[in-house]
Order: sequence, then C-alpha cells, then structure tokens
Amino acid sequence: MTAWKEAPPPAAAIGPLGWLRVVLRLIPFAIVTYGGLLLLLIVRLFEAPLAKHARPVTPFITQAVCKTALWIIGVRLHIKGQPMRERGAVVANHASWLDIFVLNACDRVYFVSKAEVARWPGIGWLARATGTVFITRDPAQARRQQAEFEARLRMGHRLLFFPEGTSTDSLRVLPFKSTLFAAFFTHGMEAVMHIQPVSVHYSAPKGADARFYGWWGDMDFAPHLLRLLAQPRRGTVEVIFHTPLAVDDFKNRKELAAQCEAVIRAGHESGLGD
Repeated sequence: MTAWKEAPPPAAAIGPLGWLRVVLRLIPFAIVTYGGLLLLLIVRLFEAPLAKHARPVTPFITQAVCKTALWIIGVRLHIKGQPMRERGAVVANHASWLDIFVLNACDRVYFVSKAEVARWPGIGWLARATGTVFITRDPAQARRQQAEFEARLRMGHRLLFFPEGTSTDSLRVLPFKSTLFAAFFTHGMEAVMHIQPVSVHYSAPKGADARFYGWWGDMDFAPHLLRLLAQPRRGTVEVIFHTPLAVDDFKNRKELAAQCEAVIRAGHESGLGD
C-alpha cells in the first residue's frame, strides 16, 4: 500500500500513422533487446567460469543495448553528474518500467526488484540474465535476502533499488521505505560502503500528457510500450547523479533513507519547471 492512489489516464487511440510508427520501431526494438540478450547469454557462458560472480564484460552489453533502445523508442537522455567510483549502491526514484533502460544506459548496475518481475513474460528473462536481485515481502525470507544483498555488495556489484517500493506517474516522489537500507549497517559494511542518490525526471513530448512516461497502478506493459512507440515527437529524461553519501556518516537506516529521499526529491523537483 502507498499513501498515493490515482487512476491512470484513459489510453488514447492509436491512429494509422501511429501504428506505422509502432511497426517501424517495434521490430528494431525487439531485435536490439532480444538480440542483445542472446549475445549476453553467449558471452556469459565464457564469462561465468572464468570470472565466476564477477561480470567484467556483460554489463557493457546491457548498457549498449539500453542506450540503443532509448534512441529507438524516442527518448533523449541527458545526464548530469557522474556515477560514483566508490563501492556501494545506487538509489533512485521510480516512475516507469522505462527506468530500467534509462538507468542501465547511464551506469553498469544490477537492479533489486520484487520477485514477481522474474515471472513477467519477456521482462523476466531480461531481468534474470542481467543479474537482477529478486526480493519478496515475506518476513520469513528477510534474513536470507539481506544476506544475499550483502554478498552481492561485497562482490563489488553496484546494486540499484527504488526505495519508494512502487512506480509513479513520474510527477512525484513518494516517501522512501528504509527496509533495504538495513543491509548497509551490518558486519562492518557501513565503514566501506557509499550510497549514491540519483534523480530521474521525465519530460513528456510536446503536446502529450505530463504523465506520459509514468507507469503505475493497473497499467499494463504492452499498451504502455505501444503508446510510446506510436508517439511522433521525442521526449526527454534527465538523470542526475548526486554526491555519494558515506554510510558511516549516518546513525541508522532511517536517517540514511531520509537523506537520500531529500536529495532525490530536490533533484526531481528542480526539473518540474522544464
């Protein structure tokens, strides 16, 4: 449950020219996405036995695929700041499934996602192949999941998670949940880890609803994707990499989560007047 509920806007009908754009974009989008997945799996066959848990090559494939996919969909990417060099994790606000392509295009990261995503047709395959960490809300699994979370961080994997716990209409940042931040305050992790807050702000194509890129509530993936592909004008997404926060500077997970939320919210709101 979240403190915000709002019905999605009614889906606009796609006209003949819109369907032509869908066809012209969907085919290369599918080829790039699933062709990239095939290449990644082939490379992983050699990468896994040689590098084990490390992934020195495949994240570059994911990054290239996502950059190309955004261009095909028609989303201009603007980046401010730089991904951190320190060990740790990344947290960002969550507006849409499109965030996965946007943030992978900016940095080589591993997402933390709810377990249901692993079962989604098409998307689940991509998530598993790219090293996503899947979590559940089952309290009985909390200790095991935190141990896996910590193990991946110690491997040097840069995990990225969305503390809001759900996606939005892209116009707001919801209150952050502090649960996953607990992994940074165990077994001395706080002494070596950093968290980098990242703000993601979408600007809809000219003439479109301001919530055009938002994906929330009961919205289905396929109609949302088709609507993006049918759009004649390009929109933009701005990604702001803020100064990394040293975990050791905070007393507990709630204090760290609150600071990340404040930084990300300020960055997101700075783009609302665009």
